[in-house]
Amino acid sequence: MHRLEDDPGHEYEIASPPIPARDDRTLVLASGDTFAIFDRHGEMRPGRTSRHGLYSGGTRFLSGLWVEIAGSPPLLLSSGVRGPERGLFVHETNPDTPDAPLVLPCDQVHLIRRVRVEDGSCEIELSLRSYATAAIRIPVRLGFSADYADVFEVRGTRRTGRGRRLAPEIAKDAVELGYVGLDEAVRSTRFEFDPPPAETSARSAEWVASLAPGERVRIAIRVRCSLREGVERHRPGRYAIAPAEAPHREPAAQISTSSSAMNEWLRRSAADLAMLTAPTAHGPMPYAGIPWFCTPFGRDSLIVALETLWSDPSLARGVLRFLAAHQAAADDPDTDAEPGKIVHEMRSGEMAALREVPFGCYYGSVDATPLFAMVAAAYFERTGDLALLEDLWPHLERALAWIDGPGDPDGDGFVEYLRRSPNGLTNQGWKDSRDSIMHADGSLAEGPIALCEVQAYVYGARSGLARVASCLGHNGRAEALASAADRMRGAFADAFWCDELSTYAIALDGKKRACRVRSSNAGHVLLTGLAHPDHAAAVAHTLLTDEHFSGWGVRTLATSAPRYNPMSYHDGSVWPHDNAMIAAGLARYGNTRAAAAIFTGLFDACRALEDERLPELLCGFDRHPGEPPTLYPTACSPQAWASGSVFLLLQSVLGLQIDARTGTVGFAAPTLPAAFDRISIHGLELGDASVDLALERSGDSVDLHVLRAHEGIDVRQLTAPAR
Repeated sequence: MHRLEDDPGHEYEIASPPIPARDDRTLVLASGDTFAIFDRHGEMRPGRTSRHGLYSGGTRFLSGLWVEIAGSPPLLLSSGVRGPERGLFVHETNPDTPDAPLVLPCDQVHLIRRVRVEDGSCEIELSLRSYATAAIRIPVRLGFSADYADVFEVRGTRRTGRGRRLAPEIAKDAVELGYVGLDEAVRSTRFEFDPPPAETSARSAEWVASLAPGERVRIAIRVRCSLREGVERHRPGRYAIAPAEAPHREPAAQISTSSSAMNEWLRRSAADLAMLTAPTAHGPMPYAGIPWFCTPFGRDSLIVALETLWSDPSLARGVLRFLAAHQAAADDPDTDAEPGKIVHEMRSGEMAALREVPFGCYYGSVDATPLFAMVAAAYFERTGDLALLEDLWPHLERALAWIDGPGDPDGDGFVEYLRRSPNGLTNQGWKDSRDSIMHADGSLAEGPIALCEVQAYVYGARSGLARVASCLGHNGRAEALASAADRMRGAFADAFWCDELSTYAIALDGKKRACRVRSSNAGHVLLTGLAHPDHAAAVAHTLLTDEHFSGWGVRTLATSAPRYNPMSYHDGSVWPHDNAMIAAGLARYGNTRAAAAIFTGLFDACRALEDERLPELLCGFDRHPGEPPTLYPTACSPQAWASGSVFLLLQSVLGLQIDARTGTVGFAAPTLPAAFDRISIHGLELGDASVDLALERSGDSVDLHVLRAHEGIDVRQLTAPAR
């Protein structure tokens, strides 16, 4: 994700409000290209720094939404989200109304708001029930506003000009507001009311509810977002399709444990991933996060696919097909595109259409392309789906050609990046803040920059696709890929290993000087087996020392690093997905106990947070007894790769390996963290077969039980991890 550097024309910050709201807790719903952010009352409070709203296709179509009963805001009783399908609920009551014409004590009317979001629309139901002892007539007013701000404007990017508002269209049972953008597209918000209000205007609708004792009255409001380009009118988003058109998706494996808190973490994570996953013509595609990244991101979706691959490979299938369809075919410096590259980010708002931001279809990511190839190989190992890999093979060859060509312009064997777009991102790995790549003296590295974790992804891509190529009958290609992967191991260790730090350098700069800084990036090197075993053990030890491990998780930078700041986006914070990938790397080298330490820190963090949901990141302050983790002020929540982290963490502590080609489900040195004593996995699929199994703590060991297995599935405890 990206934040602003000193020059606002070059990076795209998410601004922090200068005056924080008194209570900035939010309720969030999403569907396809549409999401909504409410306060705890189920309202959207308009204001210069407010992030509340109904957004679709990168535009805020509803910036204000509030309810008054008897002329006053109702009093909150409780609220929450029941999941993407059932929406949010808010229970409220009336305040004291001492003045004529309505004199009503508090707590006489129960108001329930129910809100659901569908792609391109929002449904609101107001249900009022009287507990008064006499009949009452109570005014109900719904206020609303629409500012049509681009999501980048809401994030804090300033614009020199905007389009114009259209005159509102007001009918008895509907109001339509509109805006003509500088891109000449017409964006409109239509409110439809049932029953018709007693009075409507461009800012409100008003009813008078007549309630006998115990009587209930319902008011339904539907808000529709639309975009008109020329004569065509459609939903604002470009990538999602109607759920009825979506391909069938197989259910994921069902996971349960002996811990109710652990089960809630799993339930919440699965629900958040479902909410963030859009159906597309290519299959399910997880969007990155709400509010700032509710759109396709190549890197994010690939990491989510990797996190959930063992339990739900259909998600990886959709991601791979979507990204293959949007692979760069031409060279375009303005979007950092080169043939074979995988897209970084796709946007459909007004500012993207006008190229006020470069992210309409932007390729400024150095790691998405090797991750695409690496995840494709992992998907094949997990599923044995050779037909998909055969379809993807031309795309994979183009990705490999980019890795060997434009991705390695000096031919030294390492993939590196240097921004070409004047408005693009300076740093193009997952830590893409301006100041995230540095030398030991704190000076910023100058490009081209070769990140240590990117080389690991390249190694994983080559070694994994060598096996795929062999299965496809491309034997010569398989040998070439395997040989290229083998050559990387020695060269990488020579260039990146820092013996005095007991870890890998975060990067090489443009002069091939190692950036000798302890960072979490080194943990990703273990993920694909690129690390020498002795180096892997040293990295594991370094990452779990007090200067790296906060108690909640591994910091992005050690406290000894020159730019360490626990409140920085990338220079000292704790990211759940980063920790999950580190844990997976530790498990690859047999260190499931170290993975369990990371698991426990994040589990405890999740339990300590009010909504029991891991956000995009946490501040990196040390853990103190009785205190929850410190939140980062503009973190996305929910965020897809944070939601997916629990599944990769589970796979890591269990040492779970699945090979569909041999029908093997293996567990290498499984460890159960302190959070639970038993875990059950039902419906774990390998092709057309499936297995139910359980692992249970027994003293200092873990017992494996096969509850049910189709013929051809071999469940076993492995004596050593695979490298």
